[in-house]
Amino acid sequence: MRFQVEDVESFRLQAWNWGKNETYCTYLYDHEIDYPNGGFQHLLAVGAKKVCDIEEGNSFESVQKFHNQHKSWLFGHWGYDLKNEVELLCSDHQDGIEMSNAFFYIPKTLFIFEGNEVQIVSDGDAEAIFYEVSQQEVPQPSEDGWGGKVSPKISHKIYIDTVERIQEHILEGDVYEVNICMEFLAREAEIDPFDLYLRISALSPAPFSAFHKVKNKFVACSSPERYMKKEDNKVISQPIKGTIRRGKTEEEDHQLKVQLRNDEKEVAENMMIVDLVRNDLARTCKAGTIKVPEIFGIYGFKSVFQMISTIEGEIKEGIPFAKVLKNAFPMGSMTGAPKVMAMALIETYERTKRGLYSGSIGYITPEGDFDFNVVIRSAFYNARNKYLSFQIGSAITIDSNAELEYEECLLKAKGMLDALNAEMELK
Repeated sequence: MRFQVEDVESFRLQAWNWGKNETYCTYLYDHEIDYPNGGFQHLLAVGAKKVCDIEEGNSFESVQKFHNQHKSWLFGHWGYDLKNEVELLCSDHQDGIEMSNAFFYIPKTLFIFEGNEVQIVSDGDAEAIFYEVSQQEVPQPSEDGWGGKVSPKISHKIYIDTVERIQEHILEGDVYEVNICMEFLAREAEIDPFDLYLRISALSPAPFSAFHKVKNKFVACSSPERYMKKEDNKVISQPIKGTIRRGKTEEEDHQLKVQLRNDEKEVAENMMIVDLVRNDLARTCKAGTIKVPEIFGIYGFKSVFQMISTIEGEIKEGIPFAKVLKNAFPMGSMTGAPKVMAMALIETYERTKRGLYSGSIGYITPEGDFDFNVVIRSAFYNARNKYLSFQIGSAITIDSNAELEYEECLLKAKGMLDALNAEMELK
């Protein structure tokens, strides 16, 4: 049932406030940001009518089978460590968040926001739900935030040593690039994940933002990056490689955009990932249909410019959507190239299980179309053990300066620290 809404901004927050205390809740919002091929469709899934039973070792196939049976909207996530189902790899590191590798559900109630209209899809009374939502308080981000302290999992010395070891592998010809991540964490952290999502959205609105709740585990995501989108038989992937801050004036903005576009290291990294994605899509797309309609596009967000490339192709007849996702998983922008060796080195040198970080959150339509983000610029919270975590990644190449990469990680962490209103304790 469709309803006209006078104040869309308030109603969307009221709807999220109405649904956020359900056991399962997924909110996807593009913040009305201009993005090539658009950002997320504005959707809110509340409650689970049915949860997909994931067979160990066959996560993608389990979701495909579930969708084939129900032909419904599905919401959920793919965790980075599904790489072990795609390749002969493992994940043996500590995991404080303990989010499942894959999780999907059919929502009890779905809100589809389109302009000044909202469609409510539910087995319940849609008019009653609309009225209940309209009576909700409009949540606002707090002024203070959490206010605690976080610390990196590894010391400065270990990070520098890791970068140097990766560069030795590059010199030996094992890889060209590896995306190495470090975790920032707090134990015994008592935070309000709902408030954190509001704060991170206000400070860093993004086209693929998500609030994702699975029982007592939460993700507050402000991602600017799309993993993959499918419309009919067309599939689109849009990796990001290349970031620079925004300027204080229009002139400085222009100078920084030109600087990013002509940065040899950033352009080389972007090109490597474009080639990697083209190879990934070639496994399920028709020969001759894979194209790069835009390469090295520079797009502005609230605090940074990003270099985004777009790769698209036409899926071969008879290929199920889950195979398209699996054959390109995980996203090359968060691994490196060649992908399998990069992932093996990631497992060797990182100290934390990535879990949902550098995985993907999104939705699948009843027709089998989908849209999934890249889970970066995100905070994770396990309310049961009060474990708070966020991870920061950096692409290491032969030209990388270890000290500068470390400083870049601390700089990238600042946005999340601001959202949390947290202090950092360095090792």
